Amino acid sequence: MAGSSVVYSSESMRAEKRAVAGNSVLAAIAITSLKIIVGVTTGSLGILSEAAHSGLDLVAAVITFFSVRVSDKPADADHQYGHGKVENFSAFIETGLLLLTCVWIIYEAVKRLFFRHVEIEPSIAAFVVMFFSMAVDFWRSRALGRIAVKYDSQALEADALHFSTDIWSSAVVVVGLLLVLGGRIFGIDWLRDADPVAALFVAGVVVYVSWRLARKTIDALLDAAPAGVRNKIIAAVSQVEGLLEVDRVRIRRAGNRYFADLSIGLARNVTFQRSEQVADAVTAAVHGVLPDADVVVHSVPRAVHSENLFDRVRAVATRHNFNVHDVSVQDLSGQLHVEQHLELDERLSLKEAHDRVTLLETEIRREVPEISSILTHIESEPATIETGDEMVHDARLEKRLTTAAKEFPEILDMHDVLLKRVRGRLYVSCHCTLSDEMPLSRVHDIQTELEIRFKQEAPELFRVLIHPEPQTDNRR
Repeated sequence: MAGSSVVYSSESMRAEKRAVAGNSVLAAIAITSLKIIVGVTTGSLGILSEAAHSGLDLVAAVITFFSVRVSDKPADADHQYGHGKVENFSAFIETGLLLLTCVWIIYEAVKRLFFRHVEIEPSIAAFVVMFFSMAVDFWRSRALGRIAVKYDSQALEADALHFSTDIWSSAVVVVGLLLVLGGRIFGIDWLRDADPVAALFVAGVVVYVSWRLARKTIDALLDAAPAGVRNKIIAAVSQVEGLLEVDRVRIRRAGNRYFADLSIGLARNVTFQRSEQVADAVTAAVHGVLPDADVVVHSVPRAVHSENLFDRVRAVATRHNFNVHDVSVQDLSGQLHVEQHLELDERLSLKEAHDRVTLLETEIRREVPEISSILTHIESEPATIETGDEMVHDARLEKRLTTAAKEFPEILDMHDVLLKRVRGRLYVSCHCTLSDEMPLSRVHDIQTELEIRFKQEAPELFRVLIHPEPQTDNRR
C-alpha cells in the first residue's frame, strides 16, 4: 500500500470509509443477535463461541466506525501530525477483544470436554444462521478490504481480516454440528465432543488473527518503519545531484499517512537557494517511494575533501552570509597572503563595516591557519535603486572607446556600447566578443585592462561594465 500513487479527494475518502464501516456495524448487529438466539436454543458451544466472537466483532465494528470518523480530521494545534493514530489504536483494541474471546472459548471448551457434558441440539435454524453468517461475512470482508486497500486504512484492514477469518471459523462450527448430528444418527458417542473441539479450533483461528493484527498495530503505535521502505528511500535520495550524504532517515505512520524526516549533508559553500533546490529534489525522491508522505528535509553543511584554500575562505564567509569575491592568494617566501573583496550594506558606518571584516578575518585565520595575512577590500553593496538622469549619446566618445578596444588583439568585436548618467556620474557598458577557448582567468585580465584603458581615454567615466561573449554565441 505504501507504493500507491493514486490520490483521492478527502471528502470522497471520508464518505466511503464511513459508509463501509457503518454497513459493517449493521451486519454485526444482525449476525450477533441471530447467533445468540440459535446458540442458546441449541446449546452449541461452537455457535455460542461464534456469538461471543460476533459480539466482540460488533464492538470492534463500532470502534472502527468512530475511529475512521476521528482519524480523517485534519491536523490542528494540539495534534500536529493529524489524528491518524486513532485508526492504529482502534486496531489495537480489536486485538485485545479477540484475545478475550479466545480465553472464554478455551475455558468453556475444556470444561465441556473434561468436566461437564452439554447435550447439543443441531437444528435447521442453526445451520441456516451459520450459513447466513458466512455469506454476510464474505460480503463485508470484501467491501472492507476494498476500501482499506484503496485508502490504506489500517482500521478497516483489521476489520476485513477479522471478518474473512470468521468465514472459516463459522465453517468449522458447521462441521462440528454435522459431526454431532452424525454421531446421534449413527450412535457414535465420541462424536458428541466434536462441538467443543470445533470451538477450540475457532479459538485457534482467533489467536492467529490476533497475532497478525497485534504485530501490525504495535508496530504502527511504536512508529516502526515499514519493512524495506527506509532502504528504498535512501537509495532514491542518494541519486539526487549535489548530495554528499544521507545522514539520517526516520519514518513514522499515523493512520494512512506517512511522515518522513531526513537529514542530508551538503557542501558548506552552497547557497541557501541551492540548498532549497536540493531539498525539493530530495522530497520528490521520497514521494517516489511514499507518494503522499509529509516530508521534512534538514540540510547539514559538510566540508568536502576536495576543497582548496579558496573554497575554505569562501565557506567561512558563507557561514556569516558575507559575499566575498576576487579572492587572490600570493605565496611570498613560503608565506600565504590573501586579498579579497567584501561587499557590505552601503548604509553601514565605517566602524560597523570594519568590525564585521575583523570578525571574518579572525575566523578565516583560525580555520585556515596556513594563511599569514589577510587584506580585505571593503565595497559598498547597493541597498537602494539608483535613479538615472538620462541616456547619453556621444558619438565621439563611443568612437574613442571603440578605437581603444582595437588595441587588444584578443577582442574580436565590441558592440552594444551604452552610455548613461546616474546621479551626475557617467556609466558605460559594452559587449566584447572573445575566443570560445579562452580561459576565464585571461578573460578577466582583458576586462580589467580594457577598463583601465577606457578610463585613461575618458577620465570622466565613473564605472565601466564589460560583458564578454564567446565567438560562437555572437554569430547567432
